[in-house]
Amino acid sequence: MNTLLPLLLVSLASTGIEIALTRYFAVASWSEYGYWVISIVMAGFAVSGVVVALARNWLERQSARLFAFLPAALIVTAAGGYALAIRNPFNPLQLQNPVTIAPQILFIGLYYLELLPFFFLTGIFISLCFVTRPASTTRVYAFDLGGAGLGALLVLALMTVLHPFRLLPALLLPLAAMALLTPRGPRRTGAILAAALCLVGGEALLTFGDVADYNQFKPIYAPLHTPGAVVERQSLSPRGVFTLLDDFTERVDTDLSNDSAMMNLPGPPRTLGLYRDGTRIAAIPKGPALDARYAPGTLAAAPYLLLHKPRVLLIGDAGGWAAAQARVLGAGAITADEPEPELRRRLFPQPGVAVRGQSPLALAETARAGSYDLIELSDGFLAADPANDTAFTAGAIAADLHALSPQGILSIPVSIRDFPVYALRMMATIRAGLMQAGVAQPALHVVAYRSAWNVRLLVSPQPWDASRIKAIRKFCDDRSFDVSYYPGIDVMALKANIYNDLPAISFARGEVESSDNADDSIADEAVAVMHGQPTDSARQFDLRPATLDRPMFFDILRLDHLGTILKRLEILPQQELGPLINLAVLAQALVIALVVLLLPLAAPRRIGTKGAPLGHAIIYFPALGLGYLFIEIALIGEASLYLDDATTAFAIVLSGMLIFSGLGSMAASRFRLRVAWCAILVILGLCMAALPAVILATIGWPLPLRVILLLTLIGPLGFALGMPFPMGLAEASKRGQGFLPWAWALNGAFSVIATPLANLGATEFGFRYLLGAAAVFYGMAWLSYPAFASVRVLAGAAAARRRKTDGKASPV
Repeated sequence: MNTLLPLLLVSLASTGIEIALTRYFAVASWSEYGYWVISIVMAGFAVSGVVVALARNWLERQSARLFAFLPAALIVTAAGGYALAIRNPFNPLQLQNPVTIAPQILFIGLYYLELLPFFFLTGIFISLCFVTRPASTTRVYAFDLGGAGLGALLVLALMTVLHPFRLLPALLLPLAAMALLTPRGPRRTGAILAAALCLVGGEALLTFGDVADYNQFKPIYAPLHTPGAVVERQSLSPRGVFTLLDDFTERVDTDLSNDSAMMNLPGPPRTLGLYRDGTRIAAIPKGPALDARYAPGTLAAAPYLLLHKPRVLLIGDAGGWAAAQARVLGAGAITADEPEPELRRRLFPQPGVAVRGQSPLALAETARAGSYDLIELSDGFLAADPANDTAFTAGAIAADLHALSPQGILSIPVSIRDFPVYALRMMATIRAGLMQAGVAQPALHVVAYRSAWNVRLLVSPQPWDASRIKAIRKFCDDRSFDVSYYPGIDVMALKANIYNDLPAISFARGEVESSDNADDSIADEAVAVMHGQPTDSARQFDLRPATLDRPMFFDILRLDHLGTILKRLEILPQQELGPLINLAVLAQALVIALVVLLLPLAAPRRIGTKGAPLGHAIIYFPALGLGYLFIEIALIGEASLYLDDATTAFAIVLSGMLIFSGLGSMAASRFRLRVAWCAILVILGLCMAALPAVILATIGWPLPLRVILLLTLIGPLGFALGMPFPMGLAEASKRGQGFLPWAWALNGAFSVIATPLANLGATEFGFRYLLGAAAVFYGMAWLSYPAFASVRVLAGAAAARRRKTDGKASPV
């Protein structure tokens, strides 16, 4: 191969296909299963490195032929693997059922068999680029990373015009273009013809045999297949596939009192349903007249009885219905903050309503003290977008309290359809937010009331007095809602008149703790939670407050109770499956890493371990794989908060780090590696110390300025991160015929470990923990790197002595 452009194209295509497969799983099933794709990719790379390490001589001799015909093979495995994957009958709901779990595990294994061959062959191609150019590892790595970064940008651009189910077919074209770069000679015509035939066949297979569809358990599936259902519009963007659906089931999704008819209130009106990736995110009005006369019967109406013409800030406008409800309930000035652009575009103008599109945290941080009398988080806002978790953290609550007037109210909804314990988690978070805002006795500042399905938590900067509590209790009695907590509550007396039975559920025993009388499991523990005392639920679930550094609201499973969790899989909500999938991926990754680690013992001659610094290599290359991914995932998390958009954050961080790391690799030979080590550790230290403060200080800036600031951080860090790995490979190439591909496989194997481990670490400890752990990994790599150089120096000295001895023994 005379040029590295085919390497750039294969890296571009493989990264694009990886993201395309992740999007396929997000749309067809659940985004949590996208972790499997990352596992399959890195497993394919690790196995390919092992194969090249064991068969380097033969592969190197066949490299010209392989470089010529691998493009065709890559097209076949990509198209064929995807065609099989979209026919895989895997059903996540049956995976949670003990009776049907066995075949689902088999179907998971089929995903690996279907998708791994493409990434295995991609790894073979990249490995061969390294072993055939041992003196140019920095350039090879630069083209590899540069292609990956461009691939991420390309697929994100394609998401604006192609449905996720059609992304992979489009990415076959760069693979076919690789054949055009085959060196002139007898193989070039055959390579181009083979790639062209495979491309035509692959595109035909994926076009005429396209059976990709939503799984039957997706929320959109049933309404989409009701009689007379019509897709009014579908829009595509990196944020998701937005489908506007008209069917007879669509209504305003609000928690309405069972007594609404007795109050002479109409029911929620017919609407359109807006779905993102098959999940309903809002009810969209059918016309500009929003009939919200039902509003006095909703759970959200209580604060309006306590405030006269309040200045209202709505976090999420719920398709315009939140503002319409506020107007009916007597709000004064209304600011509706709708961060989702697709929803914002569909809002009808309403008198007295100012629409914003900022991050809720940015709006609260930049607001003057006392700007609002009521800050209301709309129903469904938490579930509408992963980035919305931030609004339900202790830091966001502290900022909201600052923006409230002294008698103002912060109104927070929590769904208890899946787990009532989510309300307790939110109460613990509110307590932390109040303390962060300087409130000494948080328990005096909170009221909780509920229906059978949702809880409303009202937080006030001032303690709740008897008159306001009495008004809340009357509001609930008039609508058959239940009060679960207020300062000075008598829980036993309250239980004498419960409208909506909410019995406690023992997760350990998997049964409802029923009694002869109605119960309120939230009221049972709310007093203890608000006073920071241990509760029964805290022993079963993780009720630690959500923070800006650890904003994952739904991850409440305690993994130290894994045995109990596995016994109760059938009752776990979908949003709690992420950590379990990460654990499964981690277990598989550990097996792969063990195989790669033991390879030198199984084939020492092929690997070339004699005289090589094996122990140091086992530290160096895994540490780089772990450290790089830890940094990447931590920065994606922090950028999601900063940009208020997980997709944009992913795109900027991933592509930015890859491209800047590629540039760093290209320039690695011009710098002393010590400069890179120092730069990495210094930047990581600054991020740990100052990044949260910088984010909060600048979160109100316009989006372009925030992106520039983010790239200002990513650029120097990514540039420095691009140097250690190719320099290590350059040294590894001098150790033995299989040492370089083995080192590459070692890095890939531990990159498989890094992804689930980093996700679990972020959930448990936070993003700054990941940055600290990454600093430790890079410090370990720095300490182990001199072994390569020292061995090289010793080898050079020995060679010099031999030349000197030979010179003395030679005749003149």
